Amino acid sequence: MNNDTFSLKSALLLIVAVVTAAIPAIAQNTGSYHLFSPDSTIRIDISVQHDIQYSVYYDKSKVIDSGMASLDISGRNVLPPSPSAADVQKSSNDEWVEPVVALKHRRIRDRYNQITLSFDGSYSLQFRAYEEGVAYRHSLSLDERLEIQDELVSFQFSGDYRILFPQESSLQSHYERLYKDTTLAGLTEGSFSSLPTTLQTPTGITLSISDADLFDYPNMFLEYAGNRSLRGKFPKKVVEAKSTSDRNQKITQKADFIADIQGDRTLPWRAIKINRNASQLLENNLYYLLSRSNQLENSNWIAPGKVAWDWWHARNMHKVPFEAGINTQTYKHYIDFASEQGLEFVILDEGWSHTTKLLDVNPDIDIPELVEYADQREVGLILWMLWKPLRDNMERYFSQFEEWGIRGLKIDFMQRADQDMVQFYERAARRAAEHRLLINFHGSYKPSGLRRAYPNVLTYEGVKGLENSKWSDVITPDHDVALPFTRMTAGPMDYTPGAMVNAHTDNFRAIFTRPMSQGTRAHQVAMYIIYESGLQMLADSPTHYRQEPETTDFISRIPVTWDQTLALEASLAEHATIARRKENTWYIGAMTGQNEYSTQIKLSFLDPGQSYRVMILKDGINADRYAEDYVIEQKEVQQDDSLAIDMVSGGGWAAILKPIR
Repeated sequence: MNNDTFSLKSALLLIVAVVTAAIPAIAQNTGSYHLFSPDSTIRIDISVQHDIQYSVYYDKSKVIDSGMASLDISGRNVLPPSPSAADVQKSSNDEWVEPVVALKHRRIRDRYNQITLSFDGSYSLQFRAYEEGVAYRHSLSLDERLEIQDELVSFQFSGDYRILFPQESSLQSHYERLYKDTTLAGLTEGSFSSLPTTLQTPTGITLSISDADLFDYPNMFLEYAGNRSLRGKFPKKVVEAKSTSDRNQKITQKADFIADIQGDRTLPWRAIKINRNASQLLENNLYYLLSRSNQLENSNWIAPGKVAWDWWHARNMHKVPFEAGINTQTYKHYIDFASEQGLEFVILDEGWSHTTKLLDVNPDIDIPELVEYADQREVGLILWMLWKPLRDNMERYFSQFEEWGIRGLKIDFMQRADQDMVQFYERAARRAAEHRLLINFHGSYKPSGLRRAYPNVLTYEGVKGLENSKWSDVITPDHDVALPFTRMTAGPMDYTPGAMVNAHTDNFRAIFTRPMSQGTRAHQVAMYIIYESGLQMLADSPTHYRQEPETTDFISRIPVTWDQTLALEASLAEHATIARRKENTWYIGAMTGQNEYSTQIKLSFLDPGQSYRVMILKDGINADRYAEDYVIEQKEVQQDDSLAIDMVSGGGWAAILKPIR
């Protein structure tokens, strides 16, 4: 580092509770501060002593015993300053946010109280208390570049909470994890997870931890530090990475710091959703609210929707007059299917072009002809690609995709979460928007705020989804029903539902080219209501969907964006029942894990005096032994009625309630 990178004055102003053993920070003007949520349910107690610590209470129960927030900014001749606050400002906010792509609510109330602790004018720490949770972030105010050696994030909890821990073995990952369902004491010290991570107190208070407004900075991971505590863990900045194949890299050199940033900026929010119970967690919008607003001048062209997907079922189809494969005729067949069912998109997954030369198109495919054919049928085309060739020739490729009339991109195999990769995500999102291209990030980390700033980013993978059933047996109903409480709390997830060959766990087999799912048919259908994604795949073959028109018609009626979401009933990682409204029609989805489950739901959320025609797709009488058994029934209901939900092991239930005019 040269003398211009970090001055002595900068060090004196910015080092707050530096994370080394040789830091005896002595406060001169210590203080304690209290911040309440607008409804006073949540309280943050902040202490500025030798360092900055805080505690969090929910309804008078202490849920975070002690948290710590500090930065380690490396430099020459650095002396530790006192962390005493020179200025304290409190503020409030109460406004309505309208997402461009509404995955939970058309309008979201952004209501919070905030305290800003400023230290000598060049460093501040902001805390916010929402009714949905708490968050803090660092803010820097120097006109020079800085190297962030580390950021100290720690959470010590008030008890041995239950935790759903997406344990990782490396910071370089697909971030597709199973969830270790244990307690804090059941974790091994030094084990770490990607985000989000979900915890629950013995009294049922449910927490989710993640980051938000993540830009030009590495993702945070959480490491178990013993004594009921988790601490932040960050990938170092990558200096050199070498390709080991067309889609994999080996990081060969790292810096000794996590980020190289401009010194006049805010850092990502460290955010904790706090909910009275697991059901409330399913409605919580905290991470979205904490992220920066739409950066696009015009987003009217952004149109989410459902997608006919070719890869999961290996493009297998029969009773067609052509050889199925990666060719123009096959994709015309997908387009016809999408048009018939009112699906907005067809994806051309791997094989449409050379993997590293994206304009070297498979000679059996005519892209302009397919785009014209799709346009005539009001269907858009999405192209799969690897991230690295796109990064290296972004403007050239985006210009050609726009000229062809392509509607979206599935960008895959990033497998990193460091600062440089976060920069790539934003650059791709921004440049894609300039060419009116939608994005689905695969091989990716979870959503962390980019989708609000660039709403053309419609979904992310970062989830152990249905594709894994092609080669393993890990996608169980228990895993499926854990996802709404874990990965989905961060934002949209491209799980890719829609399997039409369904089996219970004891009958399941992993077959790569003729895959099936675990759980019942109704379990799969319910995912279209419960799982959130701006691009929602229909993973199976058009042949299978046409053989089961009742299922296919039901799925086709379900939208991907919502005006209102109500979590009717839920138990963490065991079962969930969610109602969602689109205009004047309600949709209800329910899923259970390996345990069968029955309940009655009241329809008090319906409009008073209005009658509704309800269509229900549910587990059939023999679904407990034959997973594909389902039944569709219809009835008329009103606001004072109830509906019975009965699900077998691995089962599901779905309903569409349309007003009778």
